[in-house]
Amino acid sequence: MPKISITLDDIRTLTMAALLRHGAADWIASAVTDAVVAAEARGNVICGLYYLESYCLQLASGRVNGQAEPAITTPRPGTVVADAQFGFAQPAFVRALPAALKAVAANGTASLAVCHAHTCTSLGYFTEQIARAGYIGIGLTNATPIVAPPGGKTRIIGTNPIAFSVPDGKGGLAMQFDQSTSAVALGKITMAKAAGERIPLGWAVDSEGQPTTDPEAALAGALVSSGGYKGWGFGLMAELLAAGMTGGLLSKDVKPLKAPNGAPHDLGQYYLLIDPSTSDAFYERLAQLAASITAEDGARMPGQGKQLKTVVEVDEALWSMLSNIGA
Repeated sequence: MPKISITLDDIRTLTMAALLRHGAADWIASAVTDAVVAAEARGNVICGLYYLESYCLQLASGRVNGQAEPAITTPRPGTVVADAQFGFAQPAFVRALPAALKAVAANGTASLAVCHAHTCTSLGYFTEQIARAGYIGIGLTNATPIVAPPGGKTRIIGTNPIAFSVPDGKGGLAMQFDQSTSAVALGKITMAKAAGERIPLGWAVDSEGQPTTDPEAALAGALVSSGGYKGWGFGLMAELLAAGMTGGLLSKDVKPLKAPNGAPHDLGQYYLLIDPSTSDAFYERLAQLAASITAEDGARMPGQGKQLKTVVEVDEALWSMLSNIGA
């Protein structure tokens, strides 16, 4: 597909206009736009403009509430709960983060449960904010059912990502990863199908549970967990915390995330915040570990060495379609 160069400023302007046009409140549109721009700047295309059309269609249909005012409560000193009221996850997190940071500062550890929310797309976007505030951030969420258990063929859980962000003690990031517990993100399968490309063996099984390189057969079948039983265990951990600790739906009950109509996503995102200053040894051990890794030629701490883009390559057809939506 032909691509064109688009600045982040243009992406911000278009995204904001499109969300406002389809019924999002100004501050809510701003929170979602920030996340879209951040994803594109990092080259995370699946969590950026790729979702904007569905955001707008779901705003128009009422599947996501673009006017929702999140309800923030602190039922225990180290527990913060944000009810997104079937709105976007990003504004719910914006409203809840100050309370969560106050809780972790006071208690050393804290949890933040974002409940009844739209898909959050990139979890690392949120845990990074926790780390830049000086705390370790761990995030987990679930999604539509697409992953079969090892040896099975039935979709039980979602790609169920886990994100982990660590502060460097100076307002920056020492390390960060944000990865699905499936062998690959679902978006990579759909993008391969759209491009007419095969997928690597080991990403998915067909409807009979047999490994496949055909993206269409994979979409009719299921993804597999990263590392087999090991990834499956992490996926179940994310499932239980994301749904069980927030009251959100299990993956098996979540309808397709990009469908324009239907019931709200009703997903949960669960975050753990840890104050590294509760240990006198944390930053010393971090420095020792980082030094051991970077001493290896070509090795680096996860998340390090990435340059943010100010201009990104976007599919021309996608940009044209989104421009019409936001006009």
